[in-house]
Amino acid sequence: MSVLKICNVKYFYDKNKMVLKNISAEFEVGKMYAILGSSGCGKTTLLSLLGGLDSPCDGQVLFQGENIEKKGLAWHRKKNVAFIFQSYNLIDYMTPAENVSLISKRSPMPILERLGLTKEEAERNVLKLSGGQQQRVAIARALASDASIILADEPTGNLDEDTAAEILVILKECAHQMKKCVIVVTHANDLAKQADLVFRLKKGELQQL
Repeated sequence: MSVLKICNVKYFYDKNKMVLKNISAEFEVGKMYAILGSSGCGKTTLLSLLGGLDSPCDGQVLFQGENIEKKGLAWHRKKNVAFIFQSYNLIDYMTPAENVSLISKRSPMPILERLGLTKEEAERNVLKLSGGQQQRVAIARALASDASIILADEPTGNLDEDTAAEILVILKECAHQMKKCVIVVTHANDLAKQADLVFRLKKGELQQL
């Protein structure tokens, strides 16, 4: 059964600029999905709709069969989804441990250590960490959430090849072992190949590959 579903979703800035054209798709827990497409094709817009950062101009986004607008987009963002942004979106005057603690009352160290950060690194200001380490903190923050859906926007775009490969392994573990629904938007074919299911967004239309 799908945990997240989009039904006949349309999105446009004006009637002459259709970004998403009547698209539908279903997403399940325990799987990693990739939405592939070139820059500017609407991938981030679609991710924003899935995460309740915006509303479709037409159609519905359903969580466990219920329109996310019924309880409100803020509720959906708080309870159902966790975001991983390419720009990390960490609170820059805090440490990794403090960033993760904002999401959960549980100790942040087990999850930070699982993602490869030492106790010393977890207590540094996040700006003193490398890009790869900051992205690990962003993922740790998402995993600390009880949300069943993880939405990742170009999560390896700023990383070197080796670090990017490690991040992909972690995201796949999130889906397969932690039974999350992981949806990644990317323009990278190599990343998309790691997913269980791949969609391509092109000219406003979404197709499963």
